[in-house]
Amino acid sequence: MTNKRKIINDPVYGFLTIDDDILFDVISHPFFQRQRHIKQLGFTSLVYPGAVHTRLSHMLGALNLMTRALEVLKVKGVDISDEESLGVRLAILLHDVGHGPFSHTSEHTIVDVHHETLTRLFMQRLNVELSTQGHGIHPLDTAIEIFNDTYKKHFLHQLVSSQLDMDRLDYLSRDSFFSGVSEGIVGTERIINMLNVSNDELVVDEKGIYSVEKFIISRRLMYWQVYMHKTVIAADSLLCGLFRRVRELLAKGVPVDGPRFLIDFLSHSYNEASFVDNPELLDHFALIDDNDVMTAVKMWLHHPDIVLSSLASQLVYRHLPAISVSDHPFPSEQIEQMRLLTQRHFGISLSDTEYFVGTGVLKNHAYDFNDQEIKVLYKDGSCCDISEASDQLDRHFLEKQVTKYYFFFPKELK
Repeated sequence: MTNKRKIINDPVYGFLTIDDDILFDVISHPFFQRQRHIKQLGFTSLVYPGAVHTRLSHMLGALNLMTRALEVLKVKGVDISDEESLGVRLAILLHDVGHGPFSHTSEHTIVDVHHETLTRLFMQRLNVELSTQGHGIHPLDTAIEIFNDTYKKHFLHQLVSSQLDMDRLDYLSRDSFFSGVSEGIVGTERIINMLNVSNDELVVDEKGIYSVEKFIISRRLMYWQVYMHKTVIAADSLLCGLFRRVRELLAKGVPVDGPRFLIDFLSHSYNEASFVDNPELLDHFALIDDNDVMTAVKMWLHHPDIVLSSLASQLVYRHLPAISVSDHPFPSEQIEQMRLLTQRHFGISLSDTEYFVGTGVLKNHAYDFNDQEIKVLYKDGSCCDISEASDQLDRHFLEKQVTKYYFFFPKELK
């Protein structure tokens, strides 16, 4: 095969090199290219206008960090074969390929299947298709095993998915860069240089403790300032409400226009078994992106159903719901009073006010002891959890989960 080595200019890291034909063919595939039209941070651009970067740029960035991490580990004597190196790079390149429009916002609303399950389905399809392009039989077998954590070397999966993986390192740096929120800036290069392997576990050399501390704190701050910003939550609730209303109208036989495959998915309750029984569904899902959703929302602006048209108007014109955040649940009397006011304001039934008035819970913690812990490797070969190694992040701080409650309602009734 001819060498398809390519250079990509990335605003975060500079020039990225795609140095293997199969990497190039995966990136060129329509399943991967659809990520150009899915924003990494969904509606976050309503708060931070620069945050319009895509899933595709994140996936390429994570590939770049994985390549660098493998170089560091090999220099330190970690046994990683060429096949394993390619497999783990393919796994990180494809780790988000199952995301739907507006990423997590559409999960369980357009289709009730987790994005990681869809990623596995996409990888299985690519495994078959790439074998017909001269890449051997089932060229993604190793990548799929690493992604599923069934490969014999567990640390390779940790590079893809753990509390200190290449996915998180890239999205913190990238989201910080494009949003302009400096709290997300972490010492990515320093952390990667401190990576090591001990007893088949991904660890951090003792000298990297302070960088890991900064990483954990930065992630926590980014969740409150960016990922869980109350304006973003308000917009997300609008989109979810729109999808619910369309499903309700279609179930009643009320016509709702929109892109063909989006309307098809909203007309049915597809699950994982549906994709297995009908492989074409995956191709149809791959043709739905952010553009389809926003085209549909604009079409719904003039729908005769007042609930649907009102929700669409709020989202298109950024007339978002007012939203209050509290450390305590909101009183049911306050919620009921707002629903009555909303009923009178829009002239709708009390049951329909649930589209305009609602509550939810936000949870954020810096570290998950139930997940794979971040371990520190000392010079004598011993290892311990970051909570024991750090003099800044004790177990009490790391275990603390901050829970907040939000209450959204029409802005004009504030």
